[in-house]
Amino acid sequence: MLRVKLSVVCVSLLTTGALLIAGCSSTPVDKTANMSPSKIYAEAKEEMAAGQWERAAQLLEKLEGRAAGTPLAQQAQLDKAYSQYKATEQAQALATLERFMKLHPVSPAMDYAIYLKGLINFNDDLGLFARFTRQDLSERDQKASKESFEAFKELVDRFPDSRYTPDARQRMNYIVSSLAQYEVHVARYYYKRGAYLAAVNRAQLAVSDYREVPAIEEALYILYRSYDSLGLTQLRDDAKRVLEKNYPQSELLAKGSRTVSEPWWKVW
Repeated sequence: MLRVKLSVVCVSLLTTGALLIAGCSSTPVDKTANMSPSKIYAEAKEEMAAGQWERAAQLLEKLEGRAAGTPLAQQAQLDKAYSQYKATEQAQALATLERFMKLHPVSPAMDYAIYLKGLINFNDDLGLFARFTRQDLSERDQKASKESFEAFKELVDRFPDSRYTPDARQRMNYIVSSLAQYEVHVARYYYKRGAYLAAVNRAQLAVSDYREVPAIEEALYILYRSYDSLGLTQLRDDAKRVLEKNYPQSELLAKGSRTVSEPWWKVW
């Protein structure tokens, strides 16, 4: 009996050992183990050029550790953030940029880092479905748009001569227009459902908070129609007078609608 028990124990140990060996043999091999930092960076750039963003990010992650404390490590961080952004990993890209900004507050590439932060939050790729449905930035949650605006504003304020500043200014103008249009989008939603007081509140918010943006025309029109539906004739006439004065050729007053412009994603 003792021999049988010992045999079972031995078989068990051998089986466990075999499993451990098998487990070890399945461990992924680090192909960059014997590569120099410059070689890793070259391969990462090749992956980026080929649009293999996830692979590029993985290589740059390794490079960041191998070249720690060098300018190459800083470049790896920025390229990794961009690769993560292109791979639609926005949260990881923003985390990478935040770490870069904390570690290298006086980096000569700080303007690019801030610009990239704004670009990631701007998120101009709404996807194929959104393009077919003509969805624009004004129809989505505005939190990211506001964060994008703040990043671009920081770039413009801190680095007015940066090569990225002109584009940032254009995007800021677009975001402001988009935020106003968002309020109008909500106001239109309420108006169509007969919630005229709610429509007035959102349209008035657009008129009071924003200036010289296309959305104001429709905001005034919604005010005019909502006041009319509520029987507030004096306010209705005031809204109409302001609309006529500022938009004398308004299609909204003439036919209740206007020609739809190109979707925003064709701007860039």
